[in-house]
Amino acid sequence: MAITDIKAFAHLTAGDIDTLGQELDSIRRSIELSRGERDAKYIRRTIAAQRGLEVAGRVVLFGSRNRWAWLTGTALLSVAKIIENMELGHNVSHGQWDWMNDPEIHSSTWEWDMTGPSSQWRRAHNYSHHTYTNVLGKDEDLGFGILRMTRDEPWRPIHLVQPLANLLLAATFEWGIALHDWSIEKDLAGVPRRQLMSQPNREFGRKISRQLAKDFLIYPALTGPAFKQTLKANATANLVRNLWTYAVIFCGHFPDGAEKFTIEQLENETSGEWYLRQMLGSANFKAGPAMAFMSGNLCYQIEHHLFPDLPSNRYPEIAVRVRELCDKYDLPYTTGSLGKQYLLAFRTIHKLALPDRLLKATADNAPETSSERKFVGITLPSLGDLPLPAAESTHWLRIDPETGKRRGLRSALREAKVVLKEKARQEKELLREAKAALREKAKHEQALLREATHALQERAQEQAALHRKAVRDKSFRFSRR
Repeated sequence: MAITDIKAFAHLTAGDIDTLGQELDSIRRSIELSRGERDAKYIRRTIAAQRGLEVAGRVVLFGSRNRWAWLTGTALLSVAKIIENMELGHNVSHGQWDWMNDPEIHSSTWEWDMTGPSSQWRRAHNYSHHTYTNVLGKDEDLGFGILRMTRDEPWRPIHLVQPLANLLLAATFEWGIALHDWSIEKDLAGVPRRQLMSQPNREFGRKISRQLAKDFLIYPALTGPAFKQTLKANATANLVRNLWTYAVIFCGHFPDGAEKFTIEQLENETSGEWYLRQMLGSANFKAGPAMAFMSGNLCYQIEHHLFPDLPSNRYPEIAVRVRELCDKYDLPYTTGSLGKQYLLAFRTIHKLALPDRLLKATADNAPETSSERKFVGITLPSLGDLPLPAAESTHWLRIDPETGKRRGLRSALREAKVVLKEKARQEKELLREAKAALREKAKHEQALLREATHALQERAQEQAALHRKAVRDKSFRFSRR
């Protein structure tokens, strides 16, 4: 199963986790107190740049019957849509700029350039996902309802088409998000499925109508003779935006190291444990300033999950302090290149499309899903020969005697990997020895069988010879009579 006891998995005491939570609270307070004109200028400049790119793209598309004009206009529009979705729509809707008290840049008034209504996304995403990050049965974003991303979810035959469903989701990501949030909104509101004129349905219908009309009727019509080319450009820009958004989201939630949790973990969860769950349940990817901006700074997904309502432009400096805490408490800081993180998620999607009987690892010790049970039955070098409870209560075993640093999950994972590798090597060696013994036994039995067969053949030949002699003797006696 996924993690049921985050303290045991993290190899930290309750006191360690409380102190970690207090240090993260301190980071939050320092950022909140330092918000000011620099941050306000950043978001206003971002809005101006995004709108400038969109206007430029729309203007260039008036000449989109020319190939280069079409390519230029489509590229500008694609970049504008990505910025609006990632750095503006997503982050403004998280309330990152509510502190400015600017009605134009406020989570309650911003409507993003996506199919689904911002209000439905805010309620579904900000509550369901960010409160219950990666908790099975509570976080609706864990696979978006169509993908099996952990073997804690029972396999069903429909999962065989998961690779194809993943491609469809990537290409139509804005629709997948919209339908996903619409469904959650109806569940939260307690609206019967057959009530067609409910408030969630009306909001959803109005937003879809406006979005489709804007992208596929009004703007193409404004370009007159270039209607078809502009229509194609808008569709292409939406596709590019969908693919990029999908890649960023999947790189932050589904690579190896982004852990999953069971509902048991939520029982009496402290604020420190909530922070720790966000750190262990998210993943970053490496990015320079340009890629970070284009991803809405969601390359810092760990920091975003710790502080979803702090300004995104402050995530780089927050990341430095979070990484220092990970080093201090010996916790993993899951990150890698964009390509690596996506390939890990891509592998999980295809691997978990198969039945569990075809998979090697278990739900406790798989790259994409692990739990505190992965440490059961093995003795880590740092714990010596003491049983786990005794080791946890011994202070010096939690502190490296040479460096004085705290020993936590990072060391435990590294040492467990070595121990399990050695255990696998020993088991493989025992298997080889057993196979060799069986081959030797089979060889000996074959030799005995050959000897027995040879003896039987000789005995049969002797009996045949005796029988022939008896027949000759009998014939001789008969002929003398």
